[in-house]
Order: sequence, then C-alpha cells, then structure tokens
Amino acid sequence: MATLFHEILYRPLFNILVFLYQHLSFHDLGIAIILLTIFIRLVLFPIFYKGAKDQAVIQRLAPKIKEIQNNHRDDREKQAKAMLDLYRQHKVNPLSGFLLLLVQLPVLIALYQIFLNGFSAEALSDLYSFISPPDFLNYLFLGVVDLNKKNIFIVVAAAVAQYFQGRLSVAKINKPFKDLTAIERMSRQMIYLGPILTVLFLYFFNLPSAVGLYWLTTSTFSTVQQIIINKRIKNHE
Repeated sequence: MATLFHEILYRPLFNILVFLYQHLSFHDLGIAIILLTIFIRLVLFPIFYKGAKDQAVIQRLAPKIKEIQNNHRDDREKQAKAMLDLYRQHKVNPLSGFLLLLVQLPVLIALYQIFLNGFSAEALSDLYSFISPPDFLNYLFLGVVDLNKKNIFIVVAAAVAQYFQGRLSVAKINKPFKDLTAIERMSRQMIYLGPILTVLFLYFFNLPSAVGLYWLTTSTFSTVQQIIINKRIKNHE
C-alpha cells in the first residue's frame, strides 16, 4: 500500500512541483507551491465543486429535513425514505462532504511529505528521467518567508481564508442559535472551529510554512469556488 501511495500520489506531485519550480516559478519555491495547489484544485475541481454544492443545498434544505424528522419521529424507516426522496429530488448526495474529505486527505498527506522531505538527494532520486534536478533551491517565498520554518503571518492568513470560506459555505438564516437544526448548528460551529484547527495544526505542530502556504492557497481557491456556487444556487431558487 505504501508503494502504491508513493507511485500514484507522492512521486507525480513531487515531479510536478520540481517542474514548476524549474520552469514557471522564477525559481521561487513558494510560487511553485501555489501553482501546484492550483493545478491540484483544477484537476479535482469536479469533485470539489459537486461536494461543496451538495453541502450548500443540504444546508438550505435544513427546514424541510427538520420537518421530515418531526413528521416521522416514531418511524425511522419512513423518515429515512422521506429523506432519501428529498435528496433525490434535489439531486444531492448527503455523503458528499465525507467523500470530499476522503479525496483531500491522501493528497494533503503526500504534499506534507513532499514539503518535509524538501529537495534532498534522496528526494531527488524520485525524479522521472525527463525531469532535470534543480541546481539550487530557493526556500525564500518572494525573498521574505522561509518556507522551511513556520511563519505566523502565513498561519494567520490561512486561518482568515478558512474563516471566509466557512462563512460563505453556510446559508444565511435569521433565527436564534437554539432554534437551529443539528446540521445548521454544526455548520455555524465549523465557521470558527475550522480556523482554530488551522492555527493549531500549522503553528503549534511547528509545521513548515510551505504547508501553510498550500493551505492558504487551497482555502482561497475554495472561497472563490464557493462564491460561484452560491451565485448559481441563488439564480436557480
């Protein structure tokens, strides 16, 4: 399994990063990481888009979901059938959020290993024959941020981007927190929990800012994507 993960994810992503660093990033590792992140998000865009859209629709269906739960409180079978009919009617998959996480996790692990290994002699041995190894490696992003070390500004920027992405992904409902459904409460809690976890993960685990830069870029991409999704859902309402 480890060999399969290495050949299918780690090695291709590492080679793409080296190629971008050599040819498109002006020998700036930070720019190469941003380009790699955008490339990954474009490749996985259909999956990310479907998952984010389904979650947005499900949030807007929260009042109908609560009504079904109240109407069939004593009959779990009818409740499940009514819920499935509702999801089918609106063409959403309730498991899309889990599938989205399932797709992201191995990619994040592979990138984490790439950033930690850097461009060491052992790491460079994984280059394909048609990818030339770099003569030198510039770890300074824009000549300022050392991507080998944690950086509080990158961490804060990543947390802020995560916050705005979370805010955009939650439907606006004007009612007290105590009156919200379980789904609505969880969604609102994640607006604040996401950035907190981002800070804990990136700063207190002492991760290199290369990981934070990836997280900042992917959160920014998700924010733009969520704006597009929200506009399309609003136009179809």
